[in-house]
Amino acid sequence: MKNINCKTGLCPNVINEEVFKKEIELCKKLNKKNGGKCCWGTCDNCGVIPCLYKLYKGEVVDDENDIKELKKNLMSDE
Repeated sequence: MKNINCKTGLCPNVINEEVFKKEIELCKKLNKKNGGKCCWGTCDNCGVIPCLYKLYKGEVVDDENDIKELKKNLMSDE
């Protein structure tokens, strides 16, 4: 079996900007509607935002503080 890790084959735009933005908006909507959670779990512990970012930007964010900052920036209404 091929040795696969979180950086194997990284490239930007695996998902396009439109899909990225729609999925982030869905996270925001569910976060507000359900008090910080959805059927996948709680937003604070969720990996969807870093995964979407990786698929769109082609960059891995794996530092806990960087993930918190990424979520804060993407989940804000600004």
